[in-house]
Amino acid sequence: MWKLKIAEGGNPWLRTTNNHVGREVWEFDPNLGSPEDRAEIDKFREHFSKHRLEQKHSADLIMRYQLSKENQGISILPQVKVQDNEDITEDSVTTTLRRALSFYSTLQNHDGHWAGDYGGPMFLMPGMVITLSVTGALNAVFSSEHKREMIRYLYNHQNSDGGWGLHIESHSTMFGSALSYVTLRLLGEGANDGQGAMEKGRKWILDHGSATAITSWGKMWLSVLGAFEWSGNNPLPPEIWLLPYILPIHPGRMWCHCRMVYLPMCYLYGKRFVGPISPTVLSLRKELFTVPYHEVDWDKARNECAKEDLYYPHPLVQDILWASLHKVVEPILMHWPGKRLREKALRTVMEHIHYEDENTRYICIGPVNKVLNMLCCWVEDPNSEAFKLHLPRLQDYMWVAEDGMKMKGYNGSQSWDTSFAIQAIIATGLGEEYGSTLRKAHSFIKNTQVLDDCPGNLAFWYRHISKGAWPFSTADHGWPISDCTAEGLKAVLLLSKLPAEIVGDPLEAKRLYDAVNVMLSLQNSGGGFATYELTRSYPWLELINPAETFGDIVIDYPYVECSSATIQALTAFKKLYPGHRKEEVEHCIAKAAAFIENIQETDGSWYGSWAVCFTYGTWFGVLGLLASGRNYNNSSSIRKACDFLLSKQVSSGGWGESYLSCQNKVYTNLEGNRSHVVNTAWAMLTLIAAGQAERNPTPLHSAAKVLINAQLENGDFPQQEISGVFNRNCMISYSAYRNIFPIWALGEYRSRVLEAN
Repeated sequence: MWKLKIAEGGNPWLRTTNNHVGREVWEFDPNLGSPEDRAEIDKFREHFSKHRLEQKHSADLIMRYQLSKENQGISILPQVKVQDNEDITEDSVTTTLRRALSFYSTLQNHDGHWAGDYGGPMFLMPGMVITLSVTGALNAVFSSEHKREMIRYLYNHQNSDGGWGLHIESHSTMFGSALSYVTLRLLGEGANDGQGAMEKGRKWILDHGSATAITSWGKMWLSVLGAFEWSGNNPLPPEIWLLPYILPIHPGRMWCHCRMVYLPMCYLYGKRFVGPISPTVLSLRKELFTVPYHEVDWDKARNECAKEDLYYPHPLVQDILWASLHKVVEPILMHWPGKRLREKALRTVMEHIHYEDENTRYICIGPVNKVLNMLCCWVEDPNSEAFKLHLPRLQDYMWVAEDGMKMKGYNGSQSWDTSFAIQAIIATGLGEEYGSTLRKAHSFIKNTQVLDDCPGNLAFWYRHISKGAWPFSTADHGWPISDCTAEGLKAVLLLSKLPAEIVGDPLEAKRLYDAVNVMLSLQNSGGGFATYELTRSYPWLELINPAETFGDIVIDYPYVECSSATIQALTAFKKLYPGHRKEEVEHCIAKAAAFIENIQETDGSWYGSWAVCFTYGTWFGVLGLLASGRNYNNSSSIRKACDFLLSKQVSSGGWGESYLSCQNKVYTNLEGNRSHVVNTAWAMLTLIAAGQAERNPTPLHSAAKVLINAQLENGDFPQQEISGVFNRNCMISYSAYRNIFPIWALGEYRSRVLEAN
C-alpha cells in the first residue's frame, strides 16, 4: 500500500534549511495495510475509472483514508440538511462548521500543514519520464509500483476521442496526446496495449497532423528523446544570456518561471543534445508520424502547431525572427569561430542552472525546470554530484491518488493552503475549540518563513530579496512571492491576537518587519504587485512568447490577487504596528488600491489569473478596496462588483464558474448551471464583506444553504471541477479549496449575517 510521509529526509543527498518541514513524499510498502484496507483503496480506484469521463478530478481519497486511520477518535456530529422552505438557524451553521473543522483537522499533518493533490497539467510527468529514460535512471528512481500508478493515471485521463488534454479537464491536444503516448511507451506499455487505448491514442495523433504538429515545448522534449530532429525546432540560442541587461529582451527581465524554463532549454538546444537511441525510440519514430521519419520536412515542422493546441498563435514578427536565427545565425554559432561564443554562452547558462539548483535545495522553482536542470547537469557530467542531488527531489513532486500517480505543478501548495486554512478557522469564531490545530499550523507557518536572501550579488543572478517572505510551498523551495508573503503575514497577525497558551507564541516583530520590507519592495511604479519580482520589462515582449499553449508568460505582470493580498496584509499590520514605516505603508496601500480600481472590468468584475476565475478575482478586488478604506456606499467599484456577482448567482442559490472563463476571458457557468462549493464560497465572502446582509441577505441565505447541503456525511465537502489556473490556459488542482473556502464563508456568514441580525 502507498503511504504519505511528511517532513522526512533519510537520504544523504538531500539538503534542507528546516528539517524538511512541509516535505511530502509517497512511498510504497508491500506489507502495509490489512486486506480490508487494500480492498477499500481498490474500490476508490475502480470507482474513479468507472466515472473518469464524468468526474475527471481525483477526490484525494487515498490520502484521506490514510489520515482518517491515523487520526481516529475525532467524533463527527450528525449531518445537517436544510430544506427548501426552511430558514437557516445559527445552530445548523455552527453544527456544519464543527463537522467541517473536525474532519479537516484529521487531514492536518504532524508538522502543521495540509497536503493535497496539486496535479492537473498533463505535460509535466512526460518530461520527467523522458529525462529519466535518457539518463538511464528510470528504474533506479521508480519501482514497478510507481510505474504502475503512472500508467494508471495516464489511462484514466485519456479522453473518449483517444487523445489527452493540456490538463485533466481539457479537450485533446497534440501536446498532451503525443507526450502522454510517448510516456506510456517509455513506462513499458506496448504500441497495442491498454485494451485498445494505445491504438486510439496513436490514431488521434496521426489524424490530427502527427507529432510534427506538437507545440514547441513538445518538439524540444521529443528532440531530447531522439524521436524528433532539432532542425524541426525554432532556435533557443543560449547567447541571449550574454546580452547586456539594459536590453528589454534580456532573460533576466522576464518572468522568473519563463526564464527558468528557457534557461535549460537553451542549454539543450545549444548543444543539440540527443539521448541514446533505443529500440523504443526507433519504434516511436514510426508510430508518431504519417510519413517515414527520414522524409519528414523538419524545416516546415518548426512552425507547425495543431489547431487544438493553438492558444497563442505566433505573430509574423516571431516567424521572421525564428527563420533569421535558424537560417543565418545558428550556422555561424555552430562552427568555429562562432562556436567559441556558443561555448561561453553554455558555460554561463550552466552557472545560472547550478545557482538555481543550490538555492532551492535541488527542488527548483517548478517541475518543468526541475527535470530540465537535472538533465542539463547529467549532460554536463553524468557522474556529477549535482545530478545525484537532483534525483531524490523528484519524489517531492509526485502525488498518489485514486486516479494514479501524477506530477504536481510545484512541490506542493503547503504554505499557501495553510495560511488560508488559519484565516478560515479563525473566521468561524471556533478557533479556541480547535486550538491544537491552530497551534500546529502556526508552528508550520513560523517554520516556513524564508530567513535569508540568496547568497552573492542578487543583481548578477537576477534575483529579488527574499528574507522575510513566505514561499508558496516550503522554506527549502524558498522563492519569495508577494501574495504568499501577504497571506502568511495575515495568518500570523490573526494568530497573535489569540491566547499564546492556545496557539503558541507569536512571531517576533523583527520577522514581521522583514515580511513588510519584502512586500514594500515588490510594488511596481503603477501601484500593482506582480508575483515573485518587480515587472522588469514591457508587455510588448509578449510578441516573442514562443509557447503556443500559454498566454502572458514573458514578463511578471501585476495582478489583482497579489495587489489585494498585500493591501489586506499591510492594513492588518498597520493596526497592530502603526508606527512602523507609517508613510510608506499608507502610500503603498493607496497606490495599490488605485491600481485595483483601474484594472476592474467594465461589468464590475476582476479577472482572476490564478484560480477560476471572475468569482476569484472579484473576491480579491473587493477585499482589497475594503481594506484600503473604501466601502459599498463610497465606492462605485465595490457596488459594480456586488451587482456583477449577484447577476451570476444560479437558480440553486450558489455560483458555479467553468474553467472556460479563464481561457476565453468571458464569465462562463458550469454546464447545466450547476453550483460549485468553491465559487459559491468566494462569492459569499465578497458579498458578506461588502455589507450585503444589511441591504438584502436573501442571496446569502440561499448560498449558505447550498454549502450546508453540499457537505458530505463525514464532514468533508465534495471535490468538483478544477479550481486553479496559470498562464490563462492551463488548469491546476487546489484540492484544499473545497474544505477551506466553505468553512471560511460559513464562518463569516455565522458571525456577520446571522449573529449580526
